[in-house]
Amino acid sequence: MTRTPAALYLQDAHPIREGMDIVKYAEKKGFSAVWQADSRLVRDAIVPMAAFGAVTDTIKIGSGVMDVWTRNPARLASTFSTLDDLAPGRVICGLGAWWDPLAAKVGIKRDRPLRVMREVVTTVRALLNNEEVTFDGEYVHLDGVELDYVYQERRPKNIPIYIGATGMQMMELTGEIADGAVLNYLVSPTYNVDAVAALERGAAKSGRTLADIDRPQLIVCSVDRDRKKALDGARLLVTQYLGQQPHIMKASGVNQDLLDEIGKVLTWPATHDEVVAASKLVPDEVVQMITASGTPDEVQAKVAEYTATGCTCPILYPMEGDVRLMIDVFATA
Repeated sequence: MTRTPAALYLQDAHPIREGMDIVKYAEKKGFSAVWQADSRLVRDAIVPMAAFGAVTDTIKIGSGVMDVWTRNPARLASTFSTLDDLAPGRVICGLGAWWDPLAAKVGIKRDRPLRVMREVVTTVRALLNNEEVTFDGEYVHLDGVELDYVYQERRPKNIPIYIGATGMQMMELTGEIADGAVLNYLVSPTYNVDAVAALERGAAKSGRTLADIDRPQLIVCSVDRDRKKALDGARLLVTQYLGQQPHIMKASGVNQDLLDEIGKVLTWPATHDEVVAASKLVPDEVVQMITASGTPDEVQAKVAEYTATGCTCPILYPMEGDVRLMIDVFATA
């Protein structure tokens, strides 16, 4: 059976130099992309993306995702243009609407995120296409701005723009204006059915079809030949998200009573001890419902459920343990 090439997602669990070695190994094993997020307030996406691009030759490098609030769209465009100078044709610009309470704690009001996303995507794309942009929107204001090349070739940059969407309104907007959707992690495969339908509705608005929208999906993957160890490896992250991003959990059908119980224990930011204490409330079936966790055969079967419901490329987010084992399980080369 031919397997769809997988992608790799690295957060902040590994030192960057170790991550560079992991990405080189993933490229060797046939992985198609590596994605790096702006992770909470721990790790910036751009520095590791540049590091990964510098030590690889073919693997694509995506931001999965960066928020649209903390970087001006002109600076976003210049940043991704610079990354393309390093890894031509291999860079993907993944943008997201961020989340509260983190945004509120740093003074950002996430008013009208759909409008803001549309304005940012529109202007970043135009700038990367080597256009001079004048735009007076509700959020974005640019006056005759272009990427100010002086010493390099002036050319459009082939950088697709993806949106990390969870809610169905953002998903529909993604289908309308973006090149792809980064489907979220810690959702069940059944969630994908509604997400794909929303993408299709949005695509129709711009005269496109679902086939025009790439749909890679973040999937928490905890694999070990010891099944219990694998499940425990994912349980802490599941617990953290149950408490801190219940909107994602609710979208996947997690019981509200469990969300309420976790919410009594966890706030943002949570200490490690609080997460460990709350994790004792999370049953195995919830872990397996929203992650690919277990033995190699189990994680392969779970990832296949995501691809069967609309994911075009699994972006595997390894938990504690042997990352190279996970890469080997999904290797195509």
